[in-house]
Amino acid sequence: MLIAERVLNRLAEQGRAAAEAAATGVPTPARVAGRAVLLIPHRSENPDEAALPADYRRILAIVRAADGPVQVRVVGEELGLQVAVRGKLEPLRARMTKLADRGRLRKRGDGRFTARSS
Repeated sequence: MLIAERVLNRLAEQGRAAAEAAATGVPTPARVAGRAVLLIPHRSENPDEAALPADYRRILAIVRAADGPVQVRVVGEELGLQVAVRGKLEPLRARMTKLADRGRLRKRGDGRFTARSS
């Protein structure tokens, strides 16, 4: 009973935080599986990249500066990651996929990413 009450309280807190984030446009920390995460807002008609965390803004800038579609490895090199170790690129791939899911990047069928036209 006590555990269920804690879960319901945590869900209520996250709901209030999400409502506040939607009103302000600033990413709000949330808890998923006991870890703090930032909620990445969906792209709207007036996309405000200032609402994104700094590492996501850097990823967007690198993809936009590229001449064409980029691989995750290329973005990782620009960010200074150890690209020879595949496991080091998976969190970056997840971030780029999240940006694509939210409409800020476009993911191609070959796994490369392009900037979304404005």
